[in-house]
Amino acid sequence: MNELHLETSPYLLQHANNPVHWKAWNTKTLTQAQSENKLILISIGYSACHWCHVMEHESFENEEVASVMNAHFVNIKIDREERPDIDAVYMKAVQVMTGRGGWPMNVVALPDGRPIWGGTYFRKNDWINALEKLQEIYIQNPETIYDYAQQLHEGLQTISIVPKSESKAALDCNILEQLLEKWQKSFDWDFGGMARAPKFMMPTNYEFLLKYGHQTKHKELLDFVNLTLTKMAYGGLFDTVDGGFSRYSVDLKWHVPHFEKMLYDNGQLVTLYANAYKLTGNSLYKEVIEKTLSFVEKEWLTDEGSFFAALDADSLNAENHLEEGAFYVWTTKELQQILREDFDLFSEVFNVNDFGHWEHGNYVLIQNQPLETIALKYHLSLEQLAAKKKSWEAKLYQIREKRSKPRLDDKCLTSWNAIMLKGFAEAHKATGNNRYADIALKNAHFIIQKIWSPEGHLFRTYKNEKATINAYLEDYAHVIAAFISLYEITLNESWLANAKQLTDYCFDHFYDKKTEFFSFTSHEDEALVTPHFEVEDNVIPAANSVMAVNLFRLSVYFNQTYYKKTAEQMLQHILPNIDYPSAFSNWLNLLLHFSNAQNELAICTEKASDYLKQLNLLYTPNLIIAGTDKASTLPFLTQRFIQNQTLFYWCHNKTCDLPTADFQEIINRIEG
Repeated sequence: MNELHLETSPYLLQHANNPVHWKAWNTKTLTQAQSENKLILISIGYSACHWCHVMEHESFENEEVASVMNAHFVNIKIDREERPDIDAVYMKAVQVMTGRGGWPMNVVALPDGRPIWGGTYFRKNDWINALEKLQEIYIQNPETIYDYAQQLHEGLQTISIVPKSESKAALDCNILEQLLEKWQKSFDWDFGGMARAPKFMMPTNYEFLLKYGHQTKHKELLDFVNLTLTKMAYGGLFDTVDGGFSRYSVDLKWHVPHFEKMLYDNGQLVTLYANAYKLTGNSLYKEVIEKTLSFVEKEWLTDEGSFFAALDADSLNAENHLEEGAFYVWTTKELQQILREDFDLFSEVFNVNDFGHWEHGNYVLIQNQPLETIALKYHLSLEQLAAKKKSWEAKLYQIREKRSKPRLDDKCLTSWNAIMLKGFAEAHKATGNNRYADIALKNAHFIIQKIWSPEGHLFRTYKNEKATINAYLEDYAHVIAAFISLYEITLNESWLANAKQLTDYCFDHFYDKKTEFFSFTSHEDEALVTPHFEVEDNVIPAANSVMAVNLFRLSVYFNQTYYKKTAEQMLQHILPNIDYPSAFSNWLNLLLHFSNAQNELAICTEKASDYLKQLNLLYTPNLIIAGTDKASTLPFLTQRFIQNQTLFYWCHNKTCDLPTADFQEIINRIEG
């Protein structure tokens, strides 16, 4: 065994028996590289990554490869989900050097950590040749490598800082029209999403488009969001048999996924579908919510209330070999045996035909027409066909459960848990299902009891009853957002107090006064070769954009002008630098909070929770709601509660209308 057997990460443990002398990233390993003056080989991946497994099997399990790596390099294996800070820094370097990135990511660095070469997946012989050539240059012509390392390092330092805007002008939402005009050119009006493959869900994009379309009554935008959400729900990307979304599809029609399922995707997508369900009442969206949360509860929820991280793309096939997607695909013969006389109708619904064929006679289930259309064609009622579909899925589930399951990544990541917590809270709002609220609260108590240290900081990861690694801004930002969501379903002010405490901790330990952004890593942590300020929204929105939205919302509850001013400063710096809006959509969500459509509502009555439940069923993206059934010390609610009276305060930018007792008046304002 190499040193990775001492780790808890499932990804690192998968490599513990490799002949490569893998080490973990720590002070001891980095000191060894410097004392021995050896190049560092940094290999980064994650447990659900298909091509990471391929490269491990082809290269890292191979004695010839291991002998080259062990002779000349200090070899470090990193789980990118545990150490997103290291991943981000070296990913920037790989993107600068090669023009692209991805995982597995492999970087060679000087003994001091500065990168000199890198890429993603390499075939065995290419890998050996590259490493031998690098070592040869390092021995024979080291000044060339050191010069390149310094130039690259200087470039990385430059691009790691967001240019500051000196503009003091008021934020202007009119910029959104021109950004949308550019963005719409990439829309796929056949299958939704962007007109390119592979196709990632990018939930934050559709949260913004839904919100902006609703606010501006932009029917075309709303139609596009609904097309996208419908086609994603139809596609093989969504597991119709047991719920849950895979990470992305390799094609334009959301059909064949990269089969790994990630907690962060499913948490965000539940929130997105919950909001879309509130706005449209589309029963398909509710089905997606219910199936996904059923899957999460069954496969990832622990007895402690935490959530596991992911399911692998690979599982054992009939020949007992690991194969991508083996757990999820079907052959015609299998389906005929299971469904018998219903096979033809099933084939119409789920496209057991050229449209649904993947490869080698395997089918990934995909719909491409509404059940209503098929029911009409086959002279069935919609209810009859829906019942059949449910019955078919149950049969397939029973058969599939007998197959070898994809491998589980059983670590608990703080930010991902918070994202899923928020998903359960938002699903409770949209459906009124109290089970969802209970699970959200249990997870929040897990975070407080197991992840939040007595010293005030959060940990990043938890496994085997032990929390480790100092948390990153991403963790704080999403926990704060989740706690705000919990307040919105409970009106328990302790959740806002917790959110504020963590926010103030971030100002003390992450905020950089020079850049006016929050660093990704705490000031307490050892610095990496370049600083990292995460500002671009990706499959998970940027930690700084999530933090800025939190600051805006908390500024209302606590009448905290510094929070709002900080969020506004961050946004002022970002807006002039937006070239492609899809990478800044959560910042655009924040911009909408600064629009004239933004309002606040205080519910002050012994029946505050009853009114809140009714309001939570509505889509109210530009309304911050607070409420109390007793006298409150929360600044936004102070001196507003009067016993035995029902009072609703409608406010805009710190100015409130006279209170009203007429709930219908509030509904009219929301719907107007």
